[in-house]
Parts: sequence; C-alpha cells; structure tokens
Amino acid sequence: MMDYLKCFVCGGLICVVGQILVDRTKLSSGRILVLFVMIGCALGAVGLYKPFAEFAGAGATVPLPGFGYLLSKGVVDAIEDQGFLGVFTGGLRASSGGIAAAVVFAFLASMAFSPKGKG
Repeated sequence: MMDYLKCFVCGGLICVVGQILVDRTKLSSGRILVLFVMIGCALGAVGLYKPFAEFAGAGATVPLPGFGYLLSKGVVDAIEDQGFLGVFTGGLRASSGGIAAAVVFAFLASMAFSPKGKG
C-alpha cells in the first residue's frame, strides 16, 4: 500500500510542477515536454534520478522525466558495452519498446475514432 502512495505522490508532484509551468509561464506545452525530458536526462546522466526512481517506482519512471532518464541510462550502458558508438545507439535501443508501443497504440486509436475538425 505504501508503494502505491509513494508512486502517486511523486508522480503527482511532477504533474503539479508541469501544471504550474503551464499556468504561470508563457512556455508552450511542447517546450515544457522537452524541458522535462531534458531534466530527466540530465539528472540520470549525473546519477541523481536513479535513487529517485528506486524510491518512487512508476511515479518517477512513467512521466516525461522518466523517459529522459531512460535515454541517459541507455546511453551510459551502451558506452560501457560499445564505446563511443553507444552515444548514438544507446538511447534509441533503451527506449525503442516504449516508442514502438506509442506508435502502435496511436495508430489503433486513430483507426477506432474519427477526428473532427476545429470549427
């Protein structure tokens, strides 16, 4: 039960920060998205995101900073295995499953629903 609470609170706090950025700044949603991924990547690269992810579980790995952390972790692991070439292949190899799932489910959703134009 405590794991669910930690997950909910930590993931919720990440979402609260995002909502505050939407409400209080002139940043577009796309820029906030990129900012969160970059923050997760930077924190993962210096080793600060891993302890947070171990504490918060899915509350830290599912939101956008978790994707950035996954990219940086993939690059670090690939550099250890492949050397410099891992800089180019590690992030994509680590995140390919999630990216493929997003594309497949987006395609299925587009087939199930018909879009309506604005106006």
